[in-house]
Amino acid sequence: MTDQPRKIRALFCGAVLQGFFDLPGKDIPTVLKATGGLLRQIREMPGVEVLGTFDDDETMVGTSPTGWPWTFYIMADVPDRDTAVAICGLFRTIEVGEHRLWKYMRVEARLGRELVMPE
Repeated sequence: MTDQPRKIRALFCGAVLQGFFDLPGKDIPTVLKATGGLLRQIREMPGVEVLGTFDDDETMVGTSPTGWPWTFYIMADVPDRDTAVAICGLFRTIEVGEHRLWKYMRVEARLGRELVMPE
């Protein structure tokens, strides 16, 4: 038995919003760079291990989803619920020009645990 606390498995589901699609083409790279910064900040958070990402933008084209299927996903182990909340909060604080990232994307987090079956 280990004395280390069990991490929380988190699935961050992201949807690109209409505000992104309304941007002039020259402004799109700014949002994409901010999103890259978001992912970098998540990876650098203490106790966070990004297990994988998934982007289905090649097969989902057009207006944003209002729920499943989402545009992109980030699966990570986080040390606690507060860390998952802080990750969601990055969408509120990362600046993209005069706006915040949440003008262009929304996020929803699913929290659980690793699925483990007895052998």
